[in-house]
Amino acid sequence: MVVGHAGFIKSVEDIYEAMINSAPSVRFGVAFTEASGPCLVRGEGNDPKMEALAKKNAMAIGAGHTFVVLFIGAYPINVINAIKSVVEVSVVFCATSNPTEVLVAQTGLGKAVVGVVDGNSPKGIEGEGEKAERKIFLRKTGYKL
Repeated sequence: MVVGHAGFIKSVEDIYEAMINSAPSVRFGVAFTEASGPCLVRGEGNDPKMEALAKKNAMAIGAGHTFVVLFIGAYPINVINAIKSVVEVSVVFCATSNPTEVLVAQTGLGKAVVGVVDGNSPKGIEGEGEKAERKIFLRKTGYKL
């Protein structure tokens, strides 16, 4: 999942293009919440279930100019730079596969995302054994040589 802030109605189509261009086999849905005019949740995607779920989550967040991208068949690291390069994207709150909570504040004008809780709190400090495991994992998955 990627959650962020972008400032124009064409963001939903531009993020769609960024997803397709960064990971051609990814299945995804994008939702974008307008902050003016009809204030609709706009959606695009190449997977109807992912698109519907992205729209549902964007509506639940309820903050203007927020986008939600839900996907399978890729990792956040595969798509994040393409999404950040979309000219309208001003903030990426998270790009994660972890359980996530979006913190929302409400004023008289509307709602805003003020941050996210991404995964769990640390349980300790990495020791030499965990360091060795991390290095093996990164090389096994191809992220490091």
